[in-house]
Amino acid sequence: MTLDVSRFLEVASVHLLTRSLPAVGDAYEQSALGALAVLLSVVREDFDRAAERRVAENAALREIFAQAVDIVEDPALRGQLEAAAGKGEPSLRVSDLERVNSELRALLIMLHAEVETLDGGAARDCEVRIWRELATSTERRRIAIGPF
Repeated sequence: MTLDVSRFLEVASVHLLTRSLPAVGDAYEQSALGALAVLLSVVREDFDRAAERRVAENAALREIFAQAVDIVEDPALRGQLEAAAGKGEPSLRVSDLERVNSELRALLIMLHAEVETLDGGAARDCEVRIWRELATSTERRRIAIGPF
């Protein structure tokens, strides 16, 4: 048997909305079941794109780091950026991708703080790339089913 998580979440959500919710008389429980059904739909959407989103984001952050190596003055930070830019994903497990993403985001914060103190067009260009990636990463996380 093949486990189809997306299909399971879809069936569970529809069942809650069409069978369970109407069968419950208590308004509070109906509300709770409705919210649970919506959350299952959100989880389904996020599950489907979980690895792709993290791989794309990690690659974008590594590209920013590779471009920033030449402008960063702090040797320790430069070394961290070089190391991070040269690494790949340890696996495609979402937990591994998320751990790496958290590490890369922490490094991005350090880079951002550094380039804000630097003069010159290259530092400003780096800031623009950072802000653009932050906006893009927000879009990657957008949930299609509603304003969440």
